[in-house]
Amino acid sequence: MTELACSMTEITVVRHGETVWHKENRYAGRSDVALTERGERQAAALADWAESAGLTAVHCSSLSRAMITAAAVGDRIGLTPVVDPRLLELDFGECDGLTAAEMPADVRARFEADPVANHLPGGEHPADAAKRFLAGLDDAVAAHPGGRVLVVAHSTALRLALCEVLGIPLSRYRTVFPAIANCRGARLRVHNGQFSLLSLNEPLVGASG
Repeated sequence: MTELACSMTEITVVRHGETVWHKENRYAGRSDVALTERGERQAAALADWAESAGLTAVHCSSLSRAMITAAAVGDRIGLTPVVDPRLLELDFGECDGLTAAEMPADVRARFEADPVANHLPGGEHPADAAKRFLAGLDDAVAAHPGGRVLVVAHSTALRLALCEVLGIPLSRYRTVFPAIANCRGARLRVHNGQFSLLSLNEPLVGASG
């Protein structure tokens, strides 16, 4: 068995810092929404954690809220984040920028009943989002075998990917994983292409924001 086959890579996938749409709980898919001051503090706290995390790489989505969060970490520990558009958030289509209350009632009811079969109009199919997000994670693992990688991305795309690797129906992503906090997420171990969930939504030491 080769050294590569035996190696285990650890990936910590976190949601970006708080944005200006957070307070009103607006759906932020592909809209490029700015961080709040609190979000910037959360990014700085994530960088505090990263100083002793032994990271070998930082990857992030191409949306500014993820890039800014990742840059705070990269600047602190001397790593240039790898920007990967496959790590983008789910595209919420016509409902991007809306709150749940602002969505048409029938659209919201169908979405809540089954957010995959009845995904938001004009948006990305959740199965497609899970596939491309996991492709980004797979390439991060391949590029850093045996390393420790931080990925700064988005809540819904991460929850869909977790369902996919853990064998949970995608339609349950909102109930099984109801929320991912800012600058928190999932710590995963990858061995021979298999993902194991080590922790979820736990505050990173020094990164409570």
